[in-house]
Amino acid sequence: MNLFETIRAPMARLSVTIFRKGSQAIPSDHKGVFATLFFIIFSTITGVGIVVPLLPIYAYDLGATGVYVAMIFGSFSISRVFLLPYFGRMSDLKGRKPFILAGLISYTLISFAFIFSDTVEGLIVIRFIQGAGSAMIMPVVQAYVGEITPKGSEGYSMGLFNLSMFLSLSLGPFMGGVINDIWNMNAAFVCMGLLSFVGVLLCVVLLPPLSEERLRSGHQPLQVPWALVIRDRELFGLFSFRFAYTACIGAIWSFLPLFAARVFGHSGAGIGLLVTLGVFISGVLQLPMGYAADRISRPAMTVFGGIVVTFSMVWIYFATSFFDLLAAVSLFGVGGGIAMPAITALAVVKGEQKKAMGSVMAILTVAHSLGMLTGSLAAGLAMDFFSLRLAFPVAGLVMALGTLVFVLVHFSGVIRRSQKEQR
Repeated sequence: MNLFETIRAPMARLSVTIFRKGSQAIPSDHKGVFATLFFIIFSTITGVGIVVPLLPIYAYDLGATGVYVAMIFGSFSISRVFLLPYFGRMSDLKGRKPFILAGLISYTLISFAFIFSDTVEGLIVIRFIQGAGSAMIMPVVQAYVGEITPKGSEGYSMGLFNLSMFLSLSLGPFMGGVINDIWNMNAAFVCMGLLSFVGVLLCVVLLPPLSEERLRSGHQPLQVPWALVIRDRELFGLFSFRFAYTACIGAIWSFLPLFAARVFGHSGAGIGLLVTLGVFISGVLQLPMGYAADRISRPAMTVFGGIVVTFSMVWIYFATSFFDLLAAVSLFGVGGGIAMPAITALAVVKGEQKKAMGSVMAILTVAHSLGMLTGSLAAGLAMDFFSLRLAFPVAGLVMALGTLVFVLVHFSGVIRRSQKEQR
């Protein structure tokens, strides 16, 4: 029985749940909190999505080389790498809402700071500060969602929540392309700021006060976050896969817009569509694949998704038309849509085991940041020293290696557990 036959019946039941039972589709007793977190991320990431795909072209027009374009994206990741473990740990100890609110406020202010920056160096500094704000939002929100998720529904719950990110990232780039074509980049920066401010209002008005948060980890002493990676092989496997997958995203977001503009001569709207399509497909798959991840093998889904992503990155290298690019990023979206709900579900389970949901989510977000940094830098070096086209199979090689590490770690864990059971 193949994968599609295995999940066909559950998908039919899922459709009934969504269209007939309304709010019951949210797998939590804290439906209001879940919905608020969902729309906070949707609003904020839509604003970011409006701007980020246009930044490479904007920076290139300011005179940035491939390495400088990579540094604009990499500076965002560098600040997150250093701050994510701290904010993840502190949110486990102090609560979620203060960090989410502080991050959203910083996002709002930084959005307007972009308007006054007219140098490449200025963009690098602003993105570095923006990364610090992001470190207070994403892992803390994901940990909050993990806390209110009932056991056995981790895949479906995280898949549903991931819709907020993937759908906003699919809407944002298209909006950004249209805004840039009709007005200019400053208008895109203003839109990002306004949408971030909507997130601030949602956080202040709708999230419950700190005293009412549900924290499974309580105020217990927590392990140092990096020690979690070193000591827990399964978490290291999740880290490796997330790193590799995000390295591919870094290459695509940093250089696919530039590739489409220089090689195929497409405008802002066409580039927005190119980025949007892959993310939209990934978003559409989050819910059904999350539902499937609660019923079939999560590691198998992860590996299959990694293989699909690897193939899609190689396809970009061989693209001879804009249609080829659309097909390749669509396949990339399929791979991510299959793998990511399984990965986040495995992370929620690990966070429960470690009694440190914020720290575990921060570790995976560190992998995300390191992947973005590595992918954009590797692609930038490939562009400057070889060719822009070569940037994408290099990222594909990273994805293949990350998938291989995940496989080795998973099967070694299976062998160890079976040996213990036999004793």
